[in-house]
Amino acid sequence: MEYNPNRKSEQKLKIAIGVLGMLTIALGFLYFRERQHNKDIETLKSEHAEELLHANNKLDSIANQLDIKILEIKRLGGDVRELVKVKKQLEADKKALEKLDGNISLEKYELKIKKYEALLGKKDQEILFLKKENGILLAQNDSLKSEAQSLLKALNDSTNTLSARQKELAEHNKEVEARNRELSEKVTQAAALRAENINVYAISGKGKESEGGVYKAKKVDKIRITFYLQENPLTIKEAKTIYLRLLDPNSNIIADMSTGSGNFNFRGKDMTYTAKQKIVYDNSHQSVEFIYSRGQAYKEGRHVIELYAEGFKIGEGTFEVK
Repeated sequence: MEYNPNRKSEQKLKIAIGVLGMLTIALGFLYFRERQHNKDIETLKSEHAEELLHANNKLDSIANQLDIKILEIKRLGGDVRELVKVKKQLEADKKALEKLDGNISLEKYELKIKKYEALLGKKDQEILFLKKENGILLAQNDSLKSEAQSLLKALNDSTNTLSARQKELAEHNKEVEARNRELSEKVTQAAALRAENINVYAISGKGKESEGGVYKAKKVDKIRITFYLQENPLTIKEAKTIYLRLLDPNSNIIADMSTGSGNFNFRGKDMTYTAKQKIVYDNSHQSVEFIYSRGQAYKEGRHVIELYAEGFKIGEGTFEVK
């Protein structure tokens, strides 16, 4: 058989072409599979991103609803501590969600979202209950307010009636007090001392005593005043001070502080007395005597003697000097 080198080269070329074809087919298959794999990965990433966005939106929505529920329950007077605590947890979940990568499942967040939604439903029921309870309380408050207004009106009426009665009683008390004062004054006045049979005697420098009520000036060195105190069962038996006032013809008080004169209060007015004497009243028609020495001549004219005790003027007498 004749050896043909060209034929052998053709066979090698065919083999090479066949190998190249097979490599091309293999590379094409690998390229297609890699492209499909990348496409699948992109699809998964897109789906995961959508799930993250959906979960985040859900949490945002739940956060807004929690804010609304907190405000509503607080307005109705309910307890918001649980919701405030859940709100803090939800904010933490939102921050953790932002850090998730593609290898982490979102199933646990779906469970959290369901729990949050269940809590929102529970709080809706609580809000309904609080609204109903507040409605009852409002009705009770209206009833109590109406009752309070009625009681206030009744109290005002009673107060007005009481004020009128108090005014009447005050007027009555004033009348009673006035009558009592008047009666007390009458009783006091009735119990006052009374001087009677007032006599004035002149005593000369030689000790000679004259009577009659009219005396010569040169024969009057001293005067002696005597009187009796009327019997009075209303007058208390006790020590009493009697004040004597001696007035000259010009109605000027004759007094000398160095010889025992002084001042006393008579019905709120300060008055000067000529002499005073303390006696013990015994309701026996007892006699009282004053001896007064002026130390100088008396003026011509009518002199007046006034007697006072316990806030009353108890007697008056006169004598004349010529």
